[in-house]
Parts: sequence; C-alpha cells; structure tokens
Amino acid sequence: MRRLLLASGILFVALSGQVWAQAWPTKPVKVVVPLTPGSATDVMARIVFDEVSRQVGQPIVIENRPGAGNSIGMNAVAKADPDGYTILANSSSHTVSPAVRATMPLDTANDLSAVIPLGNMPVVILFNPKKGYTKLSDFVAWAKANPGKANYSSAGAGNSSHLNGELFKLAAGFEAVHLPFKGAPEAMTEVIAGRSDFYFSPLVNALPLMKDNQLQALAVSNSSRASALPDLPTIAQAGYPNSEYNFWAGVFLPAKTPAAIKEKVYAEIAKALQTPSVRDKLKNLGADPLPLTPAQFDSQVRKEIETNTKIAKAANIKVE
Repeated sequence: MRRLLLASGILFVALSGQVWAQAWPTKPVKVVVPLTPGSATDVMARIVFDEVSRQVGQPIVIENRPGAGNSIGMNAVAKADPDGYTILANSSSHTVSPAVRATMPLDTANDLSAVIPLGNMPVVILFNPKKGYTKLSDFVAWAKANPGKANYSSAGAGNSSHLNGELFKLAAGFEAVHLPFKGAPEAMTEVIAGRSDFYFSPLVNALPLMKDNQLQALAVSNSSRASALPDLPTIAQAGYPNSEYNFWAGVFLPAKTPAAIKEKVYAEIAKALQTPSVRDKLKNLGADPLPLTPAQFDSQVRKEIETNTKIAKAANIKVE
C-alpha cells in the first residue's frame, strides 16, 4: 500500500507538471535582466520576448535589476517561485560573477537552470579616435612606455567587461587601473570623454557611436571575426592570444522549475528565435545564432564558471 501511495504521488506530481506546462502562461510573465536598459542583453531580450509574448498571448514584462556584478537580478530569479513566471535573461557575466566575487547570494550553477542562449554577440575593444591609435599594438606600446597611466572602464566590477579587460592586460603585459561603472553607457561615455583609455563593449552598444566617429574599435575580443565587421581583426590576430572572450546572452529559470514547464519555455523561445523578423533584428545587431539544447547550455555554463575561476585566480581578481 505504501509503495502504491508513493507511486501515485510521483505520478500526480509528474502529471501536474505536464498540466501546468500545457497551461503556461495563464498570466503575465516577468523577465529579469540584471543589466541596465539599453545593454546588449536587454536589447536582445526585448526583441525575443516581444515575439514570445505574441506567440503565447500573454504580456511579458522586462524588469531591469542591475548591480553587484549582475548577482542582484540573478538572486531575485533564483529565489522566485519556480513556476515559469519569473525568468532571467543574462549575459555571459552569468559565468563571471561566481568566478570573481568573494561572496555570492546564490550558487549560480545549481540555483539557476540554463534554458537556451539568445545568441553570440561580438565584443569590440573601444578607444577614443582622438588618441590616434591605428592598431592595438599602438596602445600597448604607449601603456608600456607610460607605466601607471593606463586605465580601462567596465560596466561594473565582476562584469564580463571587467574580466575581458584583465585578460587583455595579462596577454599584452601592461598595467592598467580598473574603473567600474554602473553600466555600458557610463563606461563608454568615459572613453568618449578621454578619461578612460579603453572599454570592451558588445557591438550593439558601440556601433552607433563608431559610425559617428566618437569611438574607434581596434579588435574583436571573440575567437572569430564578427560578420558585421569582417575587416576588423580578432584580438588574437592583433597579436594577443589567450585574451579571447566570447559574449553571449541566455535565458535561465529557478532550478526547481518542473521539467515540463522548462521544456515549454524552451520551445517558445526556440520558436521565436526562428521567426524571420527576430532573426533579422538580431542579425542587424551583429548577433550570431548559438543553437544549444538546455543540457548543452547548462554544460557550457558550468565549464565557463570553472574556466573563469581559474582565470580570476591567475589574474588575482577578487571583487568584494
């Protein structure tokens, strides 16, 4: 009798999860973006979830909750009810924060469940055109000839742009002071104003300012060239291997979300990503598809956390 009751309970939970998934969503959905409005991840999330909203017939509200290396927004989703109505859209800083921060309010790999990437985004290293650099080695030569003078901005301590800057410093062999800001707009403004020497930015944020000649890109930090900027070398091609960094945006759910609901969320986002209008909008941002199943994405996230932890130790990066 006890075994029968146990089996019945397991069956009830499984069937309940399927029923919830079939009904999802029956009310508005909240998507937390732990970055400032207008950031690459924010823009990509709005494009994709606007289409998902049309597909499911429910409002999907984007809520920006930046701060503490994205961990404020990450923790809010990790602690939310695992019912599919609170979703996280994060950048690859998702795997940087647990590697560089001394303390985290959550266990990133185990409190959040990877669902699907929204795409890969080229990242460019930006300079003020008035500095007169024509190639990346020009700046490195200046930084080495002027010890203690170089600096770089980031979109926040523990952010992917922070790790990107430290990787470049290590590979090129120069010193530079880290200047953390609240988000991408502030970090780029400092480069435009000449108060910061460089900043690693997702292309979507940088391109309009590059076209206006307010900012200059000298390399792509990704491991391959950007389709939107085919003539721009990768940072390795520019002479600094081992400083590549691939930036992505992706979607996560609380870890205890029933599998059936997670599968429904995955299916709706995957469908939206195949919509011609969404594909075209993401392509215009310079984003490339990153088709991974939830299991593949989860494996990538865990590997990146491990790799970034090793990099952080080698570079002596620790954010309080």
